[in-house]
Amino acid sequence: MKYLLVLLLAGLTSSAQIQKEQLNLMPWPQSVVLNEGNFALTKNFKVNITGNPNPRIFGGVTRFLRRLDGRTGIFFEQGFIQKLNEVPTAEVQINCTKSGKIGLYEDESYHLDIKQNRITINATSDLGALHALETLLQMLQNNSTSFYFPNAQISDFPRFTWRGLMIDAARHFQPVDVIKRNIDALAAMKMNVFHWHLVDDQGWRIEMKKHKKLIELASDGEYYTQEEIKNIVKYADERGILIVPEIDVPGHGSSILTAYPEIGSKVMTINGGTQEKNIQGTAIATYGIERNAGIFSPTLDPSNPKTYQLLSEIFDEVCPLFPGSYFHIGGDENEGKDWDANPKIQEFKKKNKLATNHELQTYFTMQLVPMLKKHGKQLMGWEEILTKNMSKEAIIHSWRGPNEGVAPGQSLVDAVKKGYKTVLSNGYYIDLMYPVESHYLNDPMPKGADLSAEEKARILGGEATMWTELATPTTLDSRVWPRTAAIAERLWSAEDVKDVANMRKRLETVSFRLEELGLTHIRNRAVILRNIANNQNIKSLNEFSNVCEPLKGYTRNKGGTEYQMYSPLTLFADACTPDAKDALAFDEAVTKYLANKTPENKTRIIGFFNKWIAVNKGLIELSANAPLVQALLPLSKKLTDASQELLFVLDNKSTLKSEDLKNLIEQCNTKEHADVELAVYNSLKKLI
Repeated sequence: MKYLLVLLLAGLTSSAQIQKEQLNLMPWPQSVVLNEGNFALTKNFKVNITGNPNPRIFGGVTRFLRRLDGRTGIFFEQGFIQKLNEVPTAEVQINCTKSGKIGLYEDESYHLDIKQNRITINATSDLGALHALETLLQMLQNNSTSFYFPNAQISDFPRFTWRGLMIDAARHFQPVDVIKRNIDALAAMKMNVFHWHLVDDQGWRIEMKKHKKLIELASDGEYYTQEEIKNIVKYADERGILIVPEIDVPGHGSSILTAYPEIGSKVMTINGGTQEKNIQGTAIATYGIERNAGIFSPTLDPSNPKTYQLLSEIFDEVCPLFPGSYFHIGGDENEGKDWDANPKIQEFKKKNKLATNHELQTYFTMQLVPMLKKHGKQLMGWEEILTKNMSKEAIIHSWRGPNEGVAPGQSLVDAVKKGYKTVLSNGYYIDLMYPVESHYLNDPMPKGADLSAEEKARILGGEATMWTELATPTTLDSRVWPRTAAIAERLWSAEDVKDVANMRKRLETVSFRLEELGLTHIRNRAVILRNIANNQNIKSLNEFSNVCEPLKGYTRNKGGTEYQMYSPLTLFADACTPDAKDALAFDEAVTKYLANKTPENKTRIIGFFNKWIAVNKGLIELSANAPLVQALLPLSKKLTDASQELLFVLDNKSTLKSEDLKNLIEQCNTKEHADVELAVYNSLKKLI
């Protein structure tokens, strides 16, 4: 009888109708309709492809099968998909009308229909079909004994055509495997642009056959060979991702000028001669690769014909490596100090009736347009390239905001009103360690701006930017993911999909699933903490990392000089991430308690305080044989002191004066220890 009851319960569980709110889809599709019943997975699960897709669909389906089989352990009989209509009787039928072209404005829509004994994917192009397979993977459900897809009809398409991620490989070089796993994650999140920042003050990262000095003198031996670049471009193409390379000029020029100082703008004045006859002359300045972070003066000379000759030859060699239609030339943060101090450049400005350095930079940028056009490339640059004389074909990359003293999205509005296409990155600077909510609610379509339909159409989308002054291959993934998944949703899903609590719930599952692609954003925390703990038990460190977050904005690396490009990024702050897990849970518990002071709600808060007191004890014990833990002890003690006193407050037994209690809590607002801050500070304040 018991056995029969278990069977009946199992049957009920497998057929229980799932609710839309239980799905962990991201980006959320445009239309989801759930129907009665489920599609049960068995080892006979097979996929068939028809139509006229690009061959990338074969690899895409094969990877889908391996990931699904990896999640379920069912041992599917189907191995590798290699041709059209291979299994006409398969349960999953994919039909693509045409071959998808990698680039903007391609049809990426799809329709996914899950029935009890058949799954159908219809897409105009294979790019849409690849997106449908990602959605199908996210639809997977299970009970205690089996896996299934709930019956559903999903129709989907992206809101914006540019859904990108930039990774800076110049500050800290990111090896091929790091780039590839992040491309896989982009595809999983239905993103379609990988912006590859390859050149900056801190390094040149592209193998050059003609101008070898760039890698011999300006790369520290860390660069991508041309074969590696071609391989990554092919890898991205197979996943529906466009690669946009960036060589940042005329500012951020230290690495180029280390190899070719003769095209630099800096003038060295030499004094010589005798007492009777003073001789003054000029000489070419020397440059070196920059080891710090920040904005530096080395700038290419826009008055020197050799500058354009070198750049033209560089583009002739680099452009063929990237088949996409766009090339980013940077153009940001040119201070113009060396231009102002160079008499020859000042004379050039007068001769060409260029009133300002901004106009001079426009002159420079306009010389690059035909160099790129020759290779079928459209020029793109950071918003500083926007002037009245800039080519209307240029794409303006909007990045400045309140940190730079500019209204959020102002350059984006200015650009579209002046007839330029634009991409938004302000609000998506993921390297600044801001919480996911701030990125998620940041929309490329500006609120309150009076834009015509034509002007709105010029807003191509958005791009998360990951600058790597403080990120190595070990930590990069944890700085990019999972927050970029929320940005992906903002760029794909309908504008009214913005429930933060719902997003957080889904993001937890999505984040864990991204690990199957090789991302290290979760697992590498333990790697860093083991190093800090000197291979002792990391439980206390891990618990403390759940209430600490790295310092935000540009406050961790003050002046750009606390960390050099070779400094250790293996510290506690590098194990911590935004949206500290226990800080979010504690804030929720405090909110519930203040709304309803039940014993259960009080007990939950007490549990946090007792845990943090125990963590402090554990860290003290750990520090006896782990010098790197010492830096955390003052901060942990501040949290413990506040926790112990708040336990008295909850029981109405505190003897501290109100002012002293406030000061005690205020101690938890420090930014002086281990480059982290206590993410529970604001919640603690609510309790007093």
